[in-house]
Amino acid sequence: MNKQIPAPLISILADAISSLETHVTMDSLFLYSNAPGEPPEGSKSSKAQTWLRRINNEADNPLSIVAKLIENYMENPEFQNEFSEIMFQKVENTAYKYVQKIKQCLSSYNLEYRIGGFILEGANAPSQSLSALIKNRDLPAINAEFDRAMDNITSDPREAVLAACNILEAICKTFIEDEGLTMPAKKDLQGVWKVIKDELGFDIGLIQDKDLIQILSGLFSTVSGIGALRTHASAAHAEGRTRYNIKPRHARLAVHSAHTASIFIIESWDEKKLKSNVKPNFSS
Repeated sequence: MNKQIPAPLISILADAISSLETHVTMDSLFLYSNAPGEPPEGSKSSKAQTWLRRINNEADNPLSIVAKLIENYMENPEFQNEFSEIMFQKVENTAYKYVQKIKQCLSSYNLEYRIGGFILEGANAPSQSLSALIKNRDLPAINAEFDRAMDNITSDPREAVLAACNILEAICKTFIEDEGLTMPAKKDLQGVWKVIKDELGFDIGLIQDKDLIQILSGLFSTVSGIGALRTHASAAHAEGRTRYNIKPRHARLAVHSAHTASIFIIESWDEKKLKSNVKPNFSS
C-alpha cells in the first residue's frame, strides 16, 4: 500500500498532534514514526502540517508512518473514553474527540487502523472469505480478523468470543476439506478439532520433552475450553438458568488464546505438507 495521506486527515492530525503534544514530544513522535527529515520550524500546528506533507512527498509508504503517529492515540485506554475525571469532576476528554475524528476520516477513505500500528485498505469493502484467507495462508489478513474480534471485547465480549471461536473453527474445517478428510456429524469446534488432532500429529504420547508436553496439553485444553465457552456463554446461544458473566478480560483471554492456537495449527499444517504427509515431530 502506497497511498497518500488524504488532505482532510492531514488537517485532523495536525490539529490533534499540536493540541496533545508539546514541541519536544511532537518531535519525538515523528522521529519514532520514521518521518523523513529534521523537525520543521514554526508553531506546533505549522510544524505538524509541514511534516505530514513532507511524509506524503518523500516517504515510500506514507500511511505506514501515519499508523505509527496515531498508534498511541488509537490504543491508549485513556483516549478511548468520552469523559475523564479530574479532581473528582467529569470533564470532556479532548483526545477522545480526536480519536473519533481520525476513525471517521479513515473510514471515509476506506481505511482502517489496526492494533499494532497498521492502517489497512478496503476496511469497509467485502473481504475474501475466511476459508480463502486460510487456504492462501494469508496470516496478516487472518490476524486482522482477530483484530475485528478484539474490537468487540469491551462493547460486546460475548460477540468477541463467538468471533474468535468461529475463526478457529473455520481453520479446522478448511483443513478437513483440503485434506479430503471426513467432516464430523457435529461440526462445532470440538467436533472438527477431534478430526484434525491426529492428522496433524498432535499426539502427546509421541513427545519426549516434558516442558513441551505441558505447553501443548494446555493449548489443547484451551481449544476445548474456547469451544465450550462459545456454546455456553457466547452470543450464539440462548442462556439457560445459569448465566455466564463474561467480562472483557475473559473475552480478551479467549481471543488471544484462539489466535495462538490458530497460528500453531496453520504452521503445523504447512510443516505436514512439507514433509509429504509425515506427521510433525514437535520435540525436534
